[in-house]
Amino acid sequence: MRTDFNDNKLGLFVHWGTYALTGFHEQAFARLNMDREKYEGLAKKFDPTKYDPEKWVLLAKNAGMKYVCFTAKHHDGFCMFDSAYTDYKITNTPYKKDVLKELSVACKKHGILLSVYYSLPDWHHPNAFNPNSTHQWKARTQTENDFSVYVEYVKNQITELLTNYGKIYTLFWDIPPHIEIKDVNALARKLQPDILINNRGFDEGDFSTPERDYDVIRGAMRFSRMTEACNAVGKQSWGFRKREDYHTLRYLLSSIDKVMAMGGSYLLNVGPKPDGTIDFRSESIIKAVGKFYNKLGGVLENTEPDPFDYGIESGTAIVNKKDGKTYFHFYNGLNCSAAYIKRFPSLPKRVRLLNSGKDLRYRIEKLPYDMEMGVGDAVLHIYSIPVENYPKEPIVIEIEW
Repeated sequence: MRTDFNDNKLGLFVHWGTYALTGFHEQAFARLNMDREKYEGLAKKFDPTKYDPEKWVLLAKNAGMKYVCFTAKHHDGFCMFDSAYTDYKITNTPYKKDVLKELSVACKKHGILLSVYYSLPDWHHPNAFNPNSTHQWKARTQTENDFSVYVEYVKNQITELLTNYGKIYTLFWDIPPHIEIKDVNALARKLQPDILINNRGFDEGDFSTPERDYDVIRGAMRFSRMTEACNAVGKQSWGFRKREDYHTLRYLLSSIDKVMAMGGSYLLNVGPKPDGTIDFRSESIIKAVGKFYNKLGGVLENTEPDPFDYGIESGTAIVNKKDGKTYFHFYNGLNCSAAYIKRFPSLPKRVRLLNSGKDLRYRIEKLPYDMEMGVGDAVLHIYSIPVENYPKEPIVIEIEW
């Protein structure tokens, strides 16, 4: 098990499969209660002729992302890679080609890490029903079966995924089986010794995976273990949805800044259309996220927590440090045009607003609300911050002491 991992990254999550043809949801089979023959017949129509993995990879790279996590198999059991253990796969569609192989080539060409997502619920395999788990709604059988047969199938496919597609950065299991089988992750580590594995598989793995709702980390300033949070550009679906309700940029940037300032990685998901292209709104959101992320100059990666008690006012901030500088991440913005720091280790040499890259004005002074009958401590008063110029962004202040 890896224990030396201490860097964190922004990544692109991609949910793509035959469900894109429904334009509804990645779990359309279950949520629309579709007939099995009709749903699985979508494979005969799946022909993503406009799929260009280089465009995906460059979209991610230009946004400052370091890796792409791809759904090799989702709950429906359809494999987006060429597996020798099933006929229900991408190479048996009109497209015929292995989309994961093409993506792996593009990632390697442009220096982007590749991760794979693998669902443990499988609504196609006859032995996959697991009464200990969730998301079993469309399991082929709803009765006890020989689950060990399915576990061998999983091992065989994981062997393919970790052998045929080059170096794999992380393995993202989905839906905890609530069954401990240590040799599954052991197999993954044997095949890819440097791989990092999440906590949704057959044991606790290397990192935790909070999804969508980050209130579970309220009050914390740093994750206690390696963490990779994930969210989608859309509110309703991870896969392609024709009438999606998109998250606001304000919401996404706040989430990304908070999670990464706490030392976590962050996967931001898009669901490509049936033809293999990413819709305009999703692409625009990724580009806007990248515009903010890139101007921070890497201060959300490889940081250390700053334990100094600064007594910050005018907004909630996560504070960390890197290369001798301190960074104040006001992930929900500031409530006025100033930041008040009541305690500080020394006088600042320089104060800078990373949103603009420009220096900020500051003084060590007593402020009216801190005075009572002439008594009060001086604070570090950083003022005239142009917060209204960045209504959709967290405010990030850099101080060199």
